[in-house]
Amino acid sequence: MSGGQAVVGIDIGGTFTDLVCVLPDGTLRLAKLRSTPSNPARAVLDAVNHLRDAWGVDPSTIGRFVHGTTVATNAVIERKGARIGFIASEGFRDLLEIGRGNRREIYDTVLKPQAPVFLAPRHLRRDVPARLDARGQVVQQLDEAALLAAVDELVALDVRAIAIVFLFSFLDPAQERRARELILARHPQLAVSLSSEVDPAFREYERACVTAFDAYVKPVLDQYLSQMERGLADAGVPARLQIMQSRGGVSSARVARARPVRLFLSGPAAGAIGGAMTGRAVGRRDLISVDIGGTSCDIALAADGVPLLRSEGSIEGHPVRVAMVDVNAIGAGGGSLAWLDGAGTLRVGPHSAGADPGPACYARGGSEPTVTDASLALGWLDPANFAGGTVALDVDCARAAIRECIALPLGLDIERAALGIHRVVNAQMAEGIRLASIHRGIDPRGFSLVALGGGGGLHACALAEELDIAEVLVPRHPGVLSAIGLLAAPVEHEALVACARPIAGADADAGVADILARLATLDEACATAMREEGHAAAYTPEGSGPRMAVRHLADVCFIGQSSYVSVPLASGDPATMLGRLYEDFLEAHERIYGHSSREPARIVNLRSVHGIASGYSGDVASLPTAALPVGDAAQSRSRAIWLPGADAQVAARIIDRTRLAPAECFSGPALVEQIDTTTLVPTGWNGQVAPGGELILTRQAR
Repeated sequence: MSGGQAVVGIDIGGTFTDLVCVLPDGTLRLAKLRSTPSNPARAVLDAVNHLRDAWGVDPSTIGRFVHGTTVATNAVIERKGARIGFIASEGFRDLLEIGRGNRREIYDTVLKPQAPVFLAPRHLRRDVPARLDARGQVVQQLDEAALLAAVDELVALDVRAIAIVFLFSFLDPAQERRARELILARHPQLAVSLSSEVDPAFREYERACVTAFDAYVKPVLDQYLSQMERGLADAGVPARLQIMQSRGGVSSARVARARPVRLFLSGPAAGAIGGAMTGRAVGRRDLISVDIGGTSCDIALAADGVPLLRSEGSIEGHPVRVAMVDVNAIGAGGGSLAWLDGAGTLRVGPHSAGADPGPACYARGGSEPTVTDASLALGWLDPANFAGGTVALDVDCARAAIRECIALPLGLDIERAALGIHRVVNAQMAEGIRLASIHRGIDPRGFSLVALGGGGGLHACALAEELDIAEVLVPRHPGVLSAIGLLAAPVEHEALVACARPIAGADADAGVADILARLATLDEACATAMREEGHAAAYTPEGSGPRMAVRHLADVCFIGQSSYVSVPLASGDPATMLGRLYEDFLEAHERIYGHSSREPARIVNLRSVHGIASGYSGDVASLPTAALPVGDAAQSRSRAIWLPGADAQVAARIIDRTRLAPAECFSGPALVEQIDTTTLVPTGWNGQVAPGGELILTRQAR
């Protein structure tokens, strides 16, 4: 960024907070700092202090500040959201609890609620007269007195937010908007989420779920973002706070505060963007990225160089109908705890040691072994240079934890127990990749595996061997690639409207004019949001800087089908628009589900997406780095390590990645060390440095 301004990206993980800064001179700085789970905002402010004290960056020179957060997701997982009230149309009070008839756990002998009843138990739910029919006509007028009485009762029960879900309100939001007006006039301290704004689409249960989730996390996000904005202002940072959204674009904190449900998977979405960026840099378009951090492994696919999106996600198995990068997360990371179940079987995760106390090797009170402890016991990590030397590791503590909890009960030596921990966690990660790929009809053997996160490099080759993948890509800065992805992400806004229209049959062409009118309305909503973000010039021909990219999509399904596919609407002649949409839908349906037929189909929803490039859309990771080398300069060093299948230790070459030159080649066994991660290159693998500094690891012919 020119003009003497710095650009900052911060991604908070369960164990480490990743910090990336593009300095005013165009060089890249990076660091991994300990997260502060009890107060995540403090980690961000610690990062600002690090910028100033360690790198000499004046906070007043920060021109862009982008943040990826897990606060919304953690609030749900840890059940720490706000106490909310739920108000529905008369007769639909239990909509949130009845849910759908399908069950995820069909063999459980003790049945448990599978709808998210915890969001609003029955004593916090009310129904009031207010209802439309399926055509959007008023069946019951809103009973304003009944509404206010219901809200007064809920406020007396200490609710902090209200979710309003009136029947068919996505066809006409007037009743819900009037309800909000009345509620805020009497109780201005409440947060209110309207289903017609959060998810204006059909299927009442899914709309109720996502609206209730929005209300549940809204006070938490509002407090978190407000605290962060105040802290940044007090630190002298003039830049407007931007937040990564689930679908892979960033928005202002104001927009994020208004629609917090769109922040689920905020951090992992940035990692998927960074992984796709790495693949494009070396000419690889079909990618599987594995982002292995301290608490989780996030798996994402990219096709033709672009991360895959899905129109509906889930959190803890509950539907969250929000467009998001298709990331599958499993509880397996460096901090995952190894333990023995009642049958004496070795298990790893999903519980994690987190940042406090952390793995046993942190010597901060943790006594249970983790994956990181196993890596250290096997010699794969340098205890003096972990996380760039910011965290000293205690080998004796790691070995003691493995010995007492795993090795002695199983009758193994410490090294075999450590190898077993890695074998179990790698099997879990490989199964997660299979579910993300083969489950969608995608053969992972034709993809390149991109290793990112602080632990990605230690597991990538083992995962590739398990999945018969021939190539592994390691970005220049894999440990902080999610933070780099934040800087590469576009500013983006999406608007959605329900639109039930046939696209095949005698009546198909009659709705084209209505579709175009609805798209124009959606475009104006996105444009308004963009202008508020300061991008009005991007809509004018004479405007300087990047132009606004506008995409239109339609959610389409066969008539009688309940699930839909998002299909791009091709621009051009309106007379052929629906015909092209139908053909594109058939192709997409065949690709996703493995079958298709020329049966009548219909549009369910229309979407408009406006995005503008960040200015670092393709070259953040290739900027010159100002990071200091790890260890000494010699590349002839070696360390005795343990590898799977070996009867004794082997000598692994220690390679300082900062001194690898483009086109340089090497063979395993080797450990490539850098400030943000370590990459294990086992026996039977070759490494080559790409022109941009990326590592390309390939299996030797067998």
